[in-house]
Amino acid sequence: MAEPRWHTAELTVIGRVTTASNVTLVCDADGTTGPDGAPVRVVYKPVRGERPLWDFPDGTLAGREVASYRVSHALGWGVIPETILREGPYGPGMVQRWVQAVDNHTDQGNRLDLVDLVPLGAVPDGFCEVLRAQDEAGNEVSLIHADDPRLQRMAVLDVLLNNADRKGGHALEGTDGQVYGVDHGICLHSEHKLRTVLWGWAGKPISDGLMADVAAFAEELPGVVADELASHLTDAEIEALADRTRELLDDPVMPMPRTSRPIPWPAF
Repeated sequence: MAEPRWHTAELTVIGRVTTASNVTLVCDADGTTGPDGAPVRVVYKPVRGERPLWDFPDGTLAGREVASYRVSHALGWGVIPETILREGPYGPGMVQRWVQAVDNHTDQGNRLDLVDLVPLGAVPDGFCEVLRAQDEAGNEVSLIHADDPRLQRMAVLDVLLNNADRKGGHALEGTDGQVYGVDHGICLHSEHKLRTVLWGWAGKPISDGLMADVAAFAEELPGVVADELASHLTDAEIEALADRTRELLDDPVMPMPRTSRPIPWPAF
């Protein structure tokens, strides 16, 4: 199969995501055309723009994004948009296909996002309550997420990835009907780091269908998948991924929080 043109096309920066912790640029891939006839749009995070962290080695976040995509792809889930490591206007970095997300807050009315806040005691049907807190105005609210199998698949992926930063804004409902996860720079550490807003299924069994995919992934991991991950992760981090996979197969239940800080902050 031919390599997509956006893998090598020149990138033109058209904007910056100012709320991101690391330099995150929105680019068009010159000379390419997407399904809508417009240039293919991507997110570009140069390695030189990564903010140092105390617990993740400097310069590794872009590679962890690529490795996380590789795990999602090997599972056959398509949760993470296609992600590669390549040169860009500011040097090497992670480049990921842009997700066109549904806008639930329009003039025609508001719908709840996949992860949202509602007044205390107003959790609607089809949603799970994660915690109760106060918002910036001091109002009591509930943090909730959709009880949606597309989102639950993402939650299982986060367990395998050991995702330390699954915020509400990192779960996107695409206009194509799929649910995507973005921002996986602080994943795949060898030590337990799971922090997520998707705790609504904690302690509940994982479906047989998802576990069948995990079992198939466990068979492939020691060979071609590990080879693909080796340029982005250490041997210890790949072995820790294998350990988490085996643990999930031995006990196919969504884990309970294990630390005093199980939710990333801010949550959005």
